[in-house]
Amino acid sequence: MSLLRRALSLPQARLGLVLTGVVVVVAVFGPWFGPLLTGHDVGEFTGKPFTDTGVLGTDDLGRDVLSRFLAGGGTLLLYAVLATALGVVLGTALGMIAGYRGGVLDTVIMRGNDVLLSFPQLVFALLAIAMLGPQGWLLVIVIGITHAPRVARVARQATASVVGNDFVRAAEMYAMPRWKVLLREILPNITGPLMVELGLRLTYSIGYVASLSFLGLGIQPPTADWGLMINENRIALVVQPWGVLLPVLAIAVLTVGTNLITDSLASAAARRDREVTS
Repeated sequence: MSLLRRALSLPQARLGLVLTGVVVVVAVFGPWFGPLLTGHDVGEFTGKPFTDTGVLGTDDLGRDVLSRFLAGGGTLLLYAVLATALGVVLGTALGMIAGYRGGVLDTVIMRGNDVLLSFPQLVFALLAIAMLGPQGWLLVIVIGITHAPRVARVARQATASVVGNDFVRAAEMYAMPRWKVLLREILPNITGPLMVELGLRLTYSIGYVASLSFLGLGIQPPTADWGLMINENRIALVVQPWGVLLPVLAIAVLTVGTNLITDSLASAAARRDREVTS
């Protein structure tokens, strides 16, 4: 049974999949169905700020809250996925090379990782964005780079645990190129910890993108974004709470869902390892 099938056999994984799926559907299809459901475009002014005009009222500039909420998750989700993919791919490559080659190359890679790990992720992102400006591509690169050292440590440890196995030695004996050994022999045998790390990094990416948008250093107005909505509407939380509560709830549900899936992957990987060793 594959790792994903083992994980999906757990109730918490199915619950996490449902929670994550609901938010993803809203984020992906909301921009298209929002105007049909509300009758208003994202940037359309529908009334006075913070009034009950429309289904869920208006925001700080008099725009429809529900329209902006339905359109605000796509960019956050896209940036979080791209940053996670960059961090996992880069970290996995560095960690596998370090764990497989060892020696001086291992030392250089891991000490470089230690230098990056010494910088808090959010502070590193704030410095880079303050220097170069709030740009989408920069957001993805910075968050991805800050994920890479943590993924590399996991990948290196997992690679070191399988590099001495017979199937790796056999591949080397037949003069298989090292990159093929890494991709064909080692990578399939370390997918368990990497899948867990993928889920963790995605959860952190969602929080980082939303936090930077809230601080005004991420996605910029007038773009609809959940993190930005929280910042724009927090001054009238008591008067018109939906502009804050809806994006907070969506981010929380997405985070809980991805965490449940990650925990299930970790449990499934641990159970598989116990079965293999027993």
